[in-house]
Amino acid sequence: MNGPASGVRRLTLDDVLDLRAYERQREEYRRQIIELKRRRRVTVGPFVSLVFENRETIRSQVQEMARAERMVSDEQIQNELDVYNPLIPQPGELSATLFIELTGEDALRAWLPRLVGIERNVELRLGAAAGQAGPEVVRSVPEGAHEEALTREEITPSVHYIRFALSPDQVERFAAGPVTVAVDHPAYRRETVLPAETREELLSDLRA
Repeated sequence: MNGPASGVRRLTLDDVLDLRAYERQREEYRRQIIELKRRRRVTVGPFVSLVFENRETIRSQVQEMARAERMVSDEQIQNELDVYNPLIPQPGELSATLFIELTGEDALRAWLPRLVGIERNVELRLGAAAGQAGPEVVRSVPEGAHEEALTREEITPSVHYIRFALSPDQVERFAAGPVTVAVDHPAYRRETVLPAETREELLSDLRA
């Protein structure tokens, strides 16, 4: 992974508004974030979705967490930054929050044990290159610190943090399209082709 000095700048305390200042602009800011996430959200099958994160989506999470928890000290906010900054993708990377969107206790009990390991079974399938019979596959890697906190052997949580690392050649294949996002888990095999709008949006991460 590229370090912050050569890639996307990490969030600092200066990027997080205090509670009063944030409250004054929250309504308009949230409208902007909802639209940004709409372009960066991908549904794969009936109940799995991914939101591809960038610096601004992560900043919004920190702002909302600070608001919800009434954080006023630099130490409190820095702790949140330390948690969320690793989710900001660097050039050549995509970072995503994976949601298993199940409602009801019966569905959760039925599916979460079956989906253990799903965070390692998400793929980007890039359009076939010359001389290749099929698409090139880039597999997901769980984000390290969050994986330690979330991974269980017998049941999976409903939220995961994953990333994809692409070579420069793979970035160009991503740009050329098509790109398919697929979950290739024994209990859940679904795929969806990225809309052109989403692919263009994500190129801003890969070419940052």
